[in-house]
Amino acid sequence: MGDLEYSILADFYEKIERTASRIEMTEYLVALFKETPIEIIDKVIYLTQGKLRPDYEGVELGVAEKLAMRALAQALGVSIKKVEETYKKSGDLGTAAQMLMQQRKPVSIVDFFGGAVEAKPLTVTRVYETLLKIAKASGPGAMDTKVSLLVSLLKDAKPKEARYILRAITGKLRLGIADMTILDALAIAFTGSKNARDVIERAYNMHPDLGHVAKVLATKGLEGVKGIRITVGIPILPMLAERLSDPREILSKLGGKCIIEYKYDGERVQAHKKEKQVYLFSRRLENITSHYPDVVEMIMNNIKAKEAIVEGEIVAVDPDTGEMLPFQELMHRRRKYGIEEAMEMYPASLYLFDVLYVDGRSLINEPLPIRKEYLKKILVPADRIQLAKSTIAETPEEIETFFEQAIADGCEGVMCKSLQADSIYQMGARGWLWIKFKRDYRYEMTDTVDLVVVGAFHGKGRRAGTYGALLMAAYSPEEDIFKTVCKVGSGFTDEDLQKLPEILKPYEISHKHPRVQSKMEADVWFVPAIVLEIIGAEITLSPLHTCGWGKIKENAGLAIRFPRFTGRYRDDKSPEQATTEKEIIEMYYSQRKVTAKA
Repeated sequence: MGDLEYSILADFYEKIERTASRIEMTEYLVALFKETPIEIIDKVIYLTQGKLRPDYEGVELGVAEKLAMRALAQALGVSIKKVEETYKKSGDLGTAAQMLMQQRKPVSIVDFFGGAVEAKPLTVTRVYETLLKIAKASGPGAMDTKVSLLVSLLKDAKPKEARYILRAITGKLRLGIADMTILDALAIAFTGSKNARDVIERAYNMHPDLGHVAKVLATKGLEGVKGIRITVGIPILPMLAERLSDPREILSKLGGKCIIEYKYDGERVQAHKKEKQVYLFSRRLENITSHYPDVVEMIMNNIKAKEAIVEGEIVAVDPDTGEMLPFQELMHRRRKYGIEEAMEMYPASLYLFDVLYVDGRSLINEPLPIRKEYLKKILVPADRIQLAKSTIAETPEEIETFFEQAIADGCEGVMCKSLQADSIYQMGARGWLWIKFKRDYRYEMTDTVDLVVVGAFHGKGRRAGTYGALLMAAYSPEEDIFKTVCKVGSGFTDEDLQKLPEILKPYEISHKHPRVQSKMEADVWFVPAIVLEIIGAEITLSPLHTCGWGKIKENAGLAIRFPRFTGRYRDDKSPEQATTEKEIIEMYYSQRKVTAKA
């Protein structure tokens, strides 16, 4: 079986880590994939993503730093104190491991004269399989097993290899490579150009496991990739919506007529039913089945199909009044222990709005009205599982009226969706077939945005020793980059200020990330990873921020004035699911129109 020395992988990681160019990053990946034997291309992809399996399988790679330090000390024959001191100096456990290994002296006379038998080079397969064993170790003695396995790797590792093994095992690889960049590199490496990228991306949208898609591409070619189909139990990348604030514009975009649905303040879920098995996946493709046994039961009992994939919103309800509770209350359900107790305190309702697959038939290429008919046929409504409340609108007034009703009922706003013949389910895409119309932002910026932390500025005075402000960015899916839109320092509690450096530390890098576009120089830069909910007074033109640069006025971008953190950490969103540059531009135009009328 073909294999690859792990040192080659480490060399590529070092090059990728040092580059500030996305084009260079892609070129390095292409070279790596070409050098990788096809038998292990999936393992190389997973390791490069900083994971061992696709997200939906829930294989956690992370090992606590203290445990990793213990293994490093044991492997090198040094004290834990020595490891801790080196870690404190370097700020990164991987770098600390590399430094300690480079300082290591011969430990015996045989070693000194070069008589020791040289360890066999580490291979990708050995590293991957050992990390997988570490991730899966459980039960009594699991910690000792994890340490022992990690020690065995580190003893045979070269300094640079140890750097990336330690970063991988603690969940802090810090390469910041997006899935879309890997798709580009796969297309070039295995087909010679980016022309096949759409075919590969479509397969990935249906089966979001880059290791699997790469293996099929490497072994069966593009025809094999075209054969990838929807599989019940494997999540599909969710369709996303654009945002507008004028009902007239919404109707114009949607052909003069649309279906409007409540936009519930809950957790979006993709539910898969396969005979007597139910799987629940979040919008980030995490398997959240164990958190919602009540929702599992609803799907099992009220979806009358042997196999189905449906989408909806899980909403927490007040057990005393039956009223919908805000999203923050539902998050009490996201716990490992005390699930039954949480289910009693925060019972859930499920509001379904789409169906993607029923008994062997894929519906993603069917228009929305047909999908809605299928959903009605297979759903047996009950008190806690229903269709999302909806109506058909043909005038702006009808949208406004339904919107006000949704707000009164405790929703975030409404979703307006196309009923046209082309209203297919666009997997993983944000398009004009679905349009968000949310609370109040059509008058001023009282709607929130979800922005990505890309940098930070050191605090002064009371905030000395922590961050004084964070540099926040919106996402541009067309360019696959993050563009700055504000510097936020308000709204953080003392607890937030204390824990933010800990939360952000794993993503800290020494330079601006190649996928970040910023005119401002932050004191600290981060890999785009953490999403925060931000509110502001208004969106203004700015010579300092890059979001919307040159799209409204020459030599100006857009900035959020008086931004404030709402207290909501959007752990349910990946950075690529943050508010987009287009949405910020639309919000700017909509508020300007309202201001002009005023």
